[in-house]
Amino acid sequence: MILQTQSIRDGETIVSSGGNFELGFFSPASNSPKRYLGIWYKEISNGTVVWVANRDSPLFDSSGVVKIVDQRTLVVLNGDDQAVWSSNSSGPGLGNLIAQLLDSGNLVLRQKNDSDPENYLWQSFDYPGDTFLPGMKYGIDLVTGMNRYLTSWKSPNDPSTGEYTNRMDSNGVPQLYMRKDSEIQFRSGPWNGLRFSGMPNLKPNPIYEFQFVFTDQEVYYTYNLTDSSVVSRMVLNTNGELQRFTWISHTQGWNLYLTAQTDNCDRYNLCGPHGICDINNSPACGCLKGFVPKFVQYWAISDWSGGCTRKKPLDCREGEGFLKYSGIKVPDTQNSWYNKTMNLKECSKVCLKNCSCTAYANMDIRNGSSGCVLWFGDLIDIRYYSENGQDVYIRLAASELEAYRSSKGKKRMKLIVIPVMCAGVLALCFIFFILKMRSKQPMKEAITPQNPEEDDTDGSEKTDLELPLFDVGTIMAATNNFSSESKLGQGGFGPVYKGILTDGQEIAVKRLSKRSRQGLGEFKNEVLCISKLQHRNLVKLLGCCIHEAERMLIYEYMPNKSLDFFIFDQRRRATLEWPKRFWIINGIARGLLYLHQDSRLRIIHRDLKASNILLDRDMNPKISDFGMARSFRGDESTEGNTNRVVGTYGYMSPEYAIDGLFSVKSDVFSFGVLVLEIAWRLSMDMKLHELIDESIRESCNEAEMLRSVHVALLCVQQSPDDRPNMSKVVLMLSSDISLPQPKEPGFFNERDLLDMEYSTSKNNISISTNGITVTALEGR
Repeated sequence: MILQTQSIRDGETIVSSGGNFELGFFSPASNSPKRYLGIWYKEISNGTVVWVANRDSPLFDSSGVVKIVDQRTLVVLNGDDQAVWSSNSSGPGLGNLIAQLLDSGNLVLRQKNDSDPENYLWQSFDYPGDTFLPGMKYGIDLVTGMNRYLTSWKSPNDPSTGEYTNRMDSNGVPQLYMRKDSEIQFRSGPWNGLRFSGMPNLKPNPIYEFQFVFTDQEVYYTYNLTDSSVVSRMVLNTNGELQRFTWISHTQGWNLYLTAQTDNCDRYNLCGPHGICDINNSPACGCLKGFVPKFVQYWAISDWSGGCTRKKPLDCREGEGFLKYSGIKVPDTQNSWYNKTMNLKECSKVCLKNCSCTAYANMDIRNGSSGCVLWFGDLIDIRYYSENGQDVYIRLAASELEAYRSSKGKKRMKLIVIPVMCAGVLALCFIFFILKMRSKQPMKEAITPQNPEEDDTDGSEKTDLELPLFDVGTIMAATNNFSSESKLGQGGFGPVYKGILTDGQEIAVKRLSKRSRQGLGEFKNEVLCISKLQHRNLVKLLGCCIHEAERMLIYEYMPNKSLDFFIFDQRRRATLEWPKRFWIINGIARGLLYLHQDSRLRIIHRDLKASNILLDRDMNPKISDFGMARSFRGDESTEGNTNRVVGTYGYMSPEYAIDGLFSVKSDVFSFGVLVLEIAWRLSMDMKLHELIDESIRESCNEAEMLRSVHVALLCVQQSPDDRPNMSKVVLMLSSDISLPQPKEPGFFNERDLLDMEYSTSKNNISISTNGITVTALEGR
């Protein structure tokens, strides 16, 4: 701390009580003469700076001094004793002041005998730079008007005020705006009780807990770390990206955890007023129902800024109503009105009575939903989400609402009445045959609508898949009539071919073989499972082709084939150095986490193995082959059992291989086996250095490799209850939290079904680096 009678000169520092942070003068680059007073992480080797005092008034020599003056103000003085920065503390002068650097990274000015945060004269947390630290209030004091917001650096080596800001706006329902100078680039959307409407990736997690406070006195967002051993921060970088990082000590680097902006649809008001963005469409912009492009000629050249206009203007006459949109980012709330206690029915009535009201929604979507938000005028910055979107009710003229309901009703009549009539005519002819066939069918498992253990040959799948359909002629031309030169490989589904479409796009075509071990059920299951999934570590399904007896799936082409192509080949595995292997391990973990927890349908893969991990041009891993997967709705228990065990022995968990019991922990087991294959060369009586694949010894970070193996051993424990879930696995791989001791691995079952003797008496290898004991395992 700095006492009132003391000063800190350039070259001197003060350290927080727990040793987390350090304050002193620094230069942002080794060749820069500029000196700044700043705060940085003490325990992190690269000294990441989190706050700068005189960011726009640098010193150009080492004459800087920081001290307390006038019994109330902290200042930075240059060699001429002139202030280049001041805390501008208000109020009368007080005696016995100190400036203290807290272990949270907060620099505070207070009286020596008063540590109550409410009585601080000044604190750096009220004036953040580009970094949002745990415990900081990110928002507005509605009493004083103080707005705590982030401002980017000008460049990575220049901490002066940059182009980008991210700040809370209290007009209407509060939300955060990212601006480049004065132009809005990104909008978080309002808080809906669970997260910001425009940040669906903000979810409960094992790293930090977040909270949004909205009272008459203040509105702010804050977070606190759940594990003190994890270091995490949020930064507004020089490119205008709001990103969260966690520190990985064994790699001595920051790991990107999430980015607020996820894709092009996050660009503010991309589709203009009454436009809506869908990242899965091409082009991404469209109009809300009841609206048409305002300037059609501009939409033709992908200029959507003019937005859309109503087909039929509102006239506030009887018959007007609302059309429900689900799964969207709510419109900009800057000019909205809200009430925290109304229910949805009351909200609808209030909006309908106000001729200027154009839409309404619940304010809080928790616990059955509550509160009311009304929009007036244009609706802007709307987009679809595949998950964690909200319901919004948009006002339409009576004629448009009637036309929409009529078209929907006619469609429903076609889908329901005609098949029912046909079924009635045919029922008398076929009822005996149907009953006889049903009596021969095995009982079906009632776990999920997508069940690869049930085959479907009714020929109606073409209308059920909701996926782009490719013409068989297009696929035959792309694959040179399925020539042997185009064949990439053979799987349980059938052969896989490389194809090139007329526009030059490369594709991979999986063709269902008539002799395939998998059937039409697996084909439909793969389509239904993966068609709704969007993640960078899952293979992208482009469409399918159904023509007479032909069934084909069309995927994005992966030029580097699959993981087994590298790790099981003596020559090629030498090209896969450890940093890339660790990248692949983490990518697979993130993909599995998405399947188990973050996707709309929670999915158990059931056949995770090296040959089902595809690698793109940049060696990014993509989980593929969902023919055996099981999906569960969010309210269902993600576990089940089956009499037909599918998958690959060696990767299967014991409870699944023996008893047919599967859950997300079955995939965790398979992931553990996969990590061991990536990191280890399995053999008996190995020395420690021999555990590492000889092809990666030179590039291997030993601590990182051992941690990966430790996590893998936790994943392959005998009992599913002992195995971590994938969110914990991702955290363990990307941080330095302490790891529990792994228990007996599940490669053998206590019932000795394979009649094999399990012994650990001579195969234990003690690894002193992290205190674990690793048991050498038999290769499969």
